[in-house]
Amino acid sequence: MIIFRQVINGVNEVLRVQSFVLGIAQSNSYLITDESTQEALLIDAGDGIEAYFPQLTAFKLQMVLLTHAHFDHIAGLRALKEAFDVPVYIHRTEADWLVDPKKNGSGWWPGFSPVIAPQPDGMIDETSMFHFAGQKIHILHVPGHSPGSLAYIIDGLAFVGDTLFNGSIGRTDLPGGDPVVLERSIREKLYCLPDDTILYPGHGAQTTIGWEKAHNAYVRG
Repeated sequence: MIIFRQVINGVNEVLRVQSFVLGIAQSNSYLITDESTQEALLIDAGDGIEAYFPQLTAFKLQMVLLTHAHFDHIAGLRALKEAFDVPVYIHRTEADWLVDPKKNGSGWWPGFSPVIAPQPDGMIDETSMFHFAGQKIHILHVPGHSPGSLAYIIDGLAFVGDTLFNGSIGRTDLPGGDPVVLERSIREKLYCLPDDTILYPGHGAQTTIGWEKAHNAYVRG
């Protein structure tokens, strides 16, 4: 399924966000495109991303930004790297998870194919500087679901991985998870964003920061 959304911006004429729902865990990978330059960036790369390669080839893919390194968000990286010469970035605390099935979760269950993704091209944190479509990409470190979870904020759009969902929050029972840290990340990082910020989670439907602050039963604003 593809969710196609057009967002009108002040500086950029049009940013488009496509959501690819991928793999057994139905994780969201997001393709963000700048219609004025035909440049694009990808948030996460789940299993089966190659089905959308024809759409990716229509754009100049600049980078892949990973929200975290659980297998359902990285299983398509090897195929993506083989097809496109594109750099991949992740928080430094999870860089080795890409090549370790036990850490990325794909090695937890017998009979499940282990995911061994390529090494990242760069390791990032909140001080890293990236720009897209004439806008700075603000990077927030939001641990709790996993120790290296990141959120990417660009021009009123927030790509938050498995930290915060529409009406729910990320699980914390996986290795490296911490419910106290997760709540702090949501309250002190995500809930400090403007209420009209559109939130694109790692699973499920989009929402807004304002709606979650008012209605999320797990972490109220």
